Amino acid sequence: MSLPPGFLDELRTRLSLSQVVGRKVMWDSRKSNPGKGDMWSPCPFHQEKTASFHVDDRKGFYYCFGCHAKGDAIKFVCETENVSFMEAVEILATEAGLQMPARDPRAQEKADRRTQLSEVMDMAVRHFRMLLRSGAGAQARDYLARRGLDEAAQDRWEIGFAPDTWQGLWGHLKEKGVEDDLILAAGLAKNSSKGGKPYDTFRGRIMFPIRDARGRCTAFGGRAMDPNDPAKYLNSPETELFDKGRSLYNHGPAREAAGKGNTLLVAEGYMDVIALSEAGFKAAVAPLGTAVTEHQLAMMWRIADEPIIALDGDTAGLRAAMRVIDIALPMLEAGKSLRFAMMPEGQDPDDLLRAKGAPAVQAILDAAMPMVELLWRRETEGKVFDSPERKAALDKALREKITLIKDPSVRQHYGTAIKELRWQLFRPARPGGQGGGRPRRDWKAPPPAQPSTRASMLATGPEDVTSHLREAVILGVILKCPELAPEFESGLESLQCRSEGQQPIRDAILRHIEAGEALMSQVEQAVGPERLESFFAQSHLAVVPCIRTPGDPENARMTVVEELAKLQAIRGLEAEIAEAAEDVASEEAEALTWRLRQAADAMARAQMAAHEDRAEYDVGNNGAAINREERSNLDSLLETIRFTKERR
Repeated sequence: MSLPPGFLDELRTRLSLSQVVGRKVMWDSRKSNPGKGDMWSPCPFHQEKTASFHVDDRKGFYYCFGCHAKGDAIKFVCETENVSFMEAVEILATEAGLQMPARDPRAQEKADRRTQLSEVMDMAVRHFRMLLRSGAGAQARDYLARRGLDEAAQDRWEIGFAPDTWQGLWGHLKEKGVEDDLILAAGLAKNSSKGGKPYDTFRGRIMFPIRDARGRCTAFGGRAMDPNDPAKYLNSPETELFDKGRSLYNHGPAREAAGKGNTLLVAEGYMDVIALSEAGFKAAVAPLGTAVTEHQLAMMWRIADEPIIALDGDTAGLRAAMRVIDIALPMLEAGKSLRFAMMPEGQDPDDLLRAKGAPAVQAILDAAMPMVELLWRRETEGKVFDSPERKAALDKALREKITLIKDPSVRQHYGTAIKELRWQLFRPARPGGQGGGRPRRDWKAPPPAQPSTRASMLATGPEDVTSHLREAVILGVILKCPELAPEFESGLESLQCRSEGQQPIRDAILRHIEAGEALMSQVEQAVGPERLESFFAQSHLAVVPCIRTPGDPENARMTVVEELAKLQAIRGLEAEIAEAAEDVASEEAEALTWRLRQAADAMARAQMAAHEDRAEYDVGNNGAAINREERSNLDSLLETIRFTKERR
């Protein structure tokens, strides 16, 4: 809506800025000079004790010398009440007695009718509140007292009561001269389907007024007193004033509280909102009997950038959270998201507050999970991914959800977060419990060194050195030939990377495994150019052909395949030697003989895989290497075992 020229100037002329600001601050009488329109107070926009907030009434501007906030009366209302520019203008125009310009005659007529309906709703609010204080409302007052709402709280929330009569409100409004059409249009009564007299919409219910962002009553929510009533909560039907999918309970007060720094909380019902607000969580709202809609989500994001959805700790609450995800994904943009706080099982926020108080609720809010984690939980919880097909199904489902995000930056970051969560789920377990995935079924942790062998090579072994070299070759080849990365994802996940220098590189490759030609730059950004430069400066990488002169994908593929095979053989040897060492320590002769044979077989497999090595550190055509020092060490290990057996 455009405003005619001069309207805002007239509005500013009629208003005193000090009066507008004075509703929110306490003036410092020692520094202020009302006669000159020179007023000072502590700033309402940041916490302070000194009066650094200055209002110049003659110029119509304010300025804070602490936080540097500045503006006029319209901006002050926008900032302190968290409203839009036009809403602030309407608020100030009402205070100044200035008529807002009408768009056209029909719009003016419509506005007049909405004003009439709003007045009828206010009459109903007063009637219901009076009935709650009467003898007819005794049972309702007892119920509210049991829920922790004293008389002062009932007044703050304008709670009322509708007796179980068919025409109680209808008769009251007719006595006040309200036309039938207005009562019906406000949703306060319904026409009888049998042609009889109209009857009240709400009967035998505790009444909660629903107000819009500007504080006008647009509807009611009624809580049934009869426990057998099939509709525990009943909202007004949709009217000219009330659109259920575009309304939030406690919208106005929550918006103002959020503007002062309070976290916006989204609960499920009226009582949750009231309980949260009474406990100090002032910025609490609730949808009105339906799942959160796109319009309600947009309203929440106009109030706060990252609302917390505080849902009941039951199956229905979890389902509601999952529905919110599907609605929110296409609407996500930079700086606009959601977090989710799940109450303990079987409890809602009101239950938890009465049982354990505000600190317990605050602890749950502090631990609220981002939306990407709840999305991951929905797709993985209770499922087993023990086959490539199931893993592929998970990947497909997640890709379909991420594709819904329209903002490319947010979509990219969601993809990165999902890759990290996937890596944590599927990565192999490491010794000492490290690693985020499930343990491999064929992996056994090497037993600790026994006292009788602690000083021998059985307690250390050369395999770590060899594994380090081979893992470095695999990582180097993948970085130089990034199109191979997706093909060898499972092989990369199996690398143990006990070297601190190589583990971050491996993890970065897995996180950005589908980056293609950009893989090297992504990894460099993740681990730092110095670490990557130091990695490629290792002498055993400089002599690998497909690293030294990249460009032959087939040769690079064969190098990775063979290096992975040799690593598997070396780890088999490592496991057999570790078990043989355990048998030596336990002096079980028969087991020792069998372990020696297994160790010899494993050593033969490792040596067969590197039969082409001919020098102290020879390199084959594809860059694979196993040095003679390693073979000598393995021979020494077997000799030690043999010597131990002879001594026994």
